[in-house]
Amino acid sequence: QVQLVESGGGLVQAGDSLRLSCAASTVTFSRLAMGWFRQRPGQEREWVATIHRNGGNTLLAESVKGRFSISRDNDKKTVYLQMNSLKPEDTATYYCAAKSVILTYPITSLTEATFADWGPGTQVTVSS
Repeated sequence: QVQLVESGGGLVQAGDSLRLSCAASTVTFSRLAMGWFRQRPGQEREWVATIHRNGGNTLLAESVKGRFSISRDNDKKTVYLQMNSLKPEDTATYYCAAKSVILTYPITSLTEATFADWGPGTQVTVSS
């Protein structure tokens, strides 16, 4: 089991930027595909972004394309979510998730149901 801890959340104004970090406690971080999800008030948790273990293959939800990006640093065992041009509707608790995968595992198969390990979340609040 991988322990994940998110950080970097906070209260910002619309248009501001934040970078979320998710640190993993495992020696096999390079074997993990990582994802970011969020849960907005009163709504179900939704997928935001995914990055494959090799770092070169990423996916972003349509609602955040052009504003958010996902990256990883395998040496630091950390995945990042860079959030620019934040909107009030981005207000949510953001969670990172991990799943051990082989190199050929389809990134599109990495859904909420397939991620095995989750962090406790970090709150992002965007004021208008």
